[in-house]
Amino acid sequence: MAGAANVLKGAKNRLLPASIPFRFFGAAVVFHVLAWLLLLAGAPAATGFAGGLGLPLAALHAVTLGVLVMTAIGASLQLLPVATAQAIGSPRLLALLWWLYAPAVALLVAGMALAAPWLLAAGALAVTLALLCYAALLAGNLARARGMPVVVAHSWTALASLAVLLWAADALAGAYVGASLLARGTALLLHVAFAVYGFMGLLVLGFSYILVPMFALADTPAQRPALVSAACAGIGLLCAGAAAVEVAPVWTLPLAALAGLLAFGLHLRLMLHALRSGMRRELGRSFVLVRVGWAALATSLVLALGLALADRPLPYFEHTRTLFGVLSVGALLTFLLGMLGRIVPFLASMHAPPGRRGAQLPSALTAEQPLAWHFHCHLAAMAALMLAVAADSVWLVRAAALVGLTGALAFGRFFWFAWRRMATPPTLIDAKLP
Repeated sequence: MAGAANVLKGAKNRLLPASIPFRFFGAAVVFHVLAWLLLLAGAPAATGFAGGLGLPLAALHAVTLGVLVMTAIGASLQLLPVATAQAIGSPRLLALLWWLYAPAVALLVAGMALAAPWLLAAGALAVTLALLCYAALLAGNLARARGMPVVVAHSWTALASLAVLLWAADALAGAYVGASLLARGTALLLHVAFAVYGFMGLLVLGFSYILVPMFALADTPAQRPALVSAACAGIGLLCAGAAAVEVAPVWTLPLAALAGLLAFGLHLRLMLHALRSGMRRELGRSFVLVRVGWAALATSLVLALGLALADRPLPYFEHTRTLFGVLSVGALLTFLLGMLGRIVPFLASMHAPPGRRGAQLPSALTAEQPLAWHFHCHLAAMAALMLAVAADSVWLVRAAALVGLTGALAFGRFFWFAWRRMATPPTLIDAKLP
């Protein structure tokens, strides 16, 4: 399996200090807990949420910026040097990026939760600055890339999506202080499309071409269909953007959803082939979450197509748009948490010093019981949350938030176990072994 071997060799040769990716992953764990707490406190306003300052908006952005983007940054800082065979920046510079981004997200979430427009605007500007710095680091790395053109193509399109996303997000935040640059409907459509399917979606698809073959011990997926998938995704985003700014006819928006479905279908076919042909077939609960995330993302695209065709909430269900938000963001969250269940022990094992019995294996750095608790709690919480939106039930939202919070705390325990075992001197670990 040459693809997996090359990735593993590249990863070992281009490891960042453990503190760099792990500080981003650790912050994501904290924001994960915070998101469920905010949802629990804001349950009465959650089922019909359609925008506006308050606890539901804060919970949403604790997930999107605090968990999804935080995880994507940490993963990309480690994975892109492997993919492009180029360094991405000094450890001190990458640590500074964390100090810019994590407090900025906290400030933004606080402004939303407290319904404080000027605090929100300050947080939005700080997040924009941090993400522009991140974009500059990635652009410099991609410009010097010498390998993995599929990952590079997805990453460039993700960076272009980030620019549109930040423009729309700052317009939405600016509206609360009387400085909007776009109509709210235009900014909202751009924000959702280029955040979920542009920036985060393309990073997820692009880095899957590294991670899935690596964990399954499979060959690298075929390059041509992967590039066709990336091109379809780009066409879909262009159609969505043109429809949002009203420079294209109304049928362009359903075309965007169709292009997205085609792109994801091609990608999923390649991923499933890698899983079927890989030497490692049993990938545990983490890859069950990955598969659930894939299914939910495909379903969200189908729902997006239905909304684009109807241009209104679907018949007999007035909260369709809220359900779309839960489904699309939940799909990315489920996928990334599944991948983190594999990435965290894998990275920890590569950084951990060997003991008397040799290198520490990822399995020795995995706390299985907390990971199992998280698996069941997360799936139950997401199912209950979608049912709560459909039934317009505040009590179901509260139940989903409590179960999700339990799962998030269990995932935090899993993360802490891997970090502590990685940092514990090997002699102490060996002394505890029979």
